[in-house]
Amino acid sequence: MIRTTRTTRRSAIASLAALPLGLVAAPTALADAREDNRPVPRTLYIAGDSTAAQKYAAAAPETGWGMALPFFLRPALTVANHAMNGRSSKSFIDEGRLATILASIRPGDLLLVQFAHNDEKIEDPARYTEPWTTYQDHLRQYIAGARERGARPVLATSVERRRFDASGNALPTHGEYPAAMRALAERERVPLLDIQELSLDLWQKLGVEESKRYFNWTATEQDNTHFSPLGAIEIARLTAGRLVAEGVLRTADVRRLDDDIPESWITWPEG
Repeated sequence: MIRTTRTTRRSAIASLAALPLGLVAAPTALADAREDNRPVPRTLYIAGDSTAAQKYAAAAPETGWGMALPFFLRPALTVANHAMNGRSSKSFIDEGRLATILASIRPGDLLLVQFAHNDEKIEDPARYTEPWTTYQDHLRQYIAGARERGARPVLATSVERRRFDASGNALPTHGEYPAAMRALAERERVPLLDIQELSLDLWQKLGVEESKRYFNWTATEQDNTHFSPLGAIEIARLTAGRLVAEGVLRTADVRRLDDDIPESWITWPEG
C-alpha cells in the first residue's frame, strides 16, 4: 500500500512539473484534459480602458485591440475582455471590476493589465493616480489578487496615441506612467509587455498620413486615441508577440502572427 501511494504521488507531481509555467490549472481541469489529451483550458483576462475594450454597433468602426486578440491565440486560450471605456487603474477597482475578475479567475489563468490613459486625468479625482505612488499602489492590487488565486499577472504599458511634431516625429504622450510601470514590473518580477514603446515605433514607421488609417479617423471624427479595425489588429498582434517573447505564452499558444488578418473579421455586436 505504501509503495502504491508513493508511486501515485510521484506520477501526479511529474505530470504537473511537465506543464509549462502558467499552465497549472485546477485538478479537475487537469484530469479531464489528460483523459482525452486536450490542452488544459485557460483564460486570459484583460483589465484596461477604452483602447482595449469591446465596442458595440453604435461605436463602429471604433475597435478595441482586445476584440482582435483572439485572432492571434489558439482556441484553447479564451479571452475574457473586461476592459471598459474611461476607466483608470483606480476607478476600475473602485467600481468592483477587479473584484469581478478575481471572483472568476482560476489557477493557470492570466491577468493582463493595461492602464494609464485615464490615470493621467489630474482634473478627475475619481480616476487620477500619480505615476510613482498611487498608480503603482493600484497596480499592486491587480498583481496580488491574481497571484493569490494562482493566476499569473502581466503588465502592459499603455498603447500610444497618434501625435507627431512638426518634423514628423512620433511623440510619447504618457509622461511618467510607462516608466513607473516598468519599474514596478521589475521590482515585483512581473512580465512586462512594453506596448507603449512598440506602438510609438509603429506610428513612427508609418508616418503622419499612413498612421491615420490605424485610428478612428472617419468623415466626421478625427480620433487619435482609439483604433480602426486595422489599428486594433496590429496592436493585438504586437501584444500576442510580446506574450511569447516574454515567456508568458508558448509559441504553440499563438497563431497567425505573420498573417494578414482581414478587417472583416472584426464585428460589433448590438449593445
